[in-house]
Amino acid sequence: MAREQRLAEVFVEIADSLIDDFDVLDLLQRLSARCVELLDVSAAGILLADSQGELQVIAASDEHTRLLELFARQHDQGPCMECFRSGAPRTNIDLRRPEAAVDWPRFTPRAREIGFLMTHAIPLRLRDRVVGALNLFQRTDSHLGADDVALAQGLADVATITILQQRTLERSHVENTQLNTALTSRILVEQVKGVLSERWNTSVDEAFHAFRSYARSHHLHLTELARRVVDGTFDTAVIPAPEATE
Repeated sequence: MAREQRLAEVFVEIADSLIDDFDVLDLLQRLSARCVELLDVSAAGILLADSQGELQVIAASDEHTRLLELFARQHDQGPCMECFRSGAPRTNIDLRRPEAAVDWPRFTPRAREIGFLMTHAIPLRLRDRVVGALNLFQRTDSHLGADDVALAQGLADVATITILQQRTLERSHVENTQLNTALTSRILVEQVKGVLSERWNTSVDEAFHAFRSYARSHHLHLTELARRVVDGTFDTAVIPAPEATE
């Protein structure tokens, strides 16, 4: 399928999801996965700034612990933090270059250890507001062209609108509430991932996908279901465990 056709389908999918009381976490997870698909990168993550101006992971193309840790390392240094502060994209960063290790001594070695060669950071912005960054990683040394960067920025803009909702942008207290709510929701989901992973003796990625599949099939918000699991009002035994893999 041509990328243009797939892109049109993705934007229709996103538009159909933007209904009243939509599940922002689930939508951002899907958007992260679509970034990998459309841009031919290895991994993607969406990071939001908390009330202290530090970046926190809100969604990722997969839930592997090492990848999430790599995103988290950018709370105070890394391409995403620089992108967030400047509001400008940082693209086609070669992590093999000595300058990358000098600029980000904690981030770069970890990224290289996982196998990433290139990284890109795209601001989550709407007009003059920047609320976070979209982080992309590649295991190859191919560069993103101008069209790819423009597409990445478009997807980042969609993520920003999803989080903030345009009708509330001029009311800063509402914006802060939305951002804090999104970050709190992610914390709840992280707790549930750990609980289910330990209970099923499986990876957190498999636990998350089983949890997310149950929520979607029963028309439940991830945040709502996670809160019920954490406060003990939901019996997780009813969630089908992921199939064992060799």
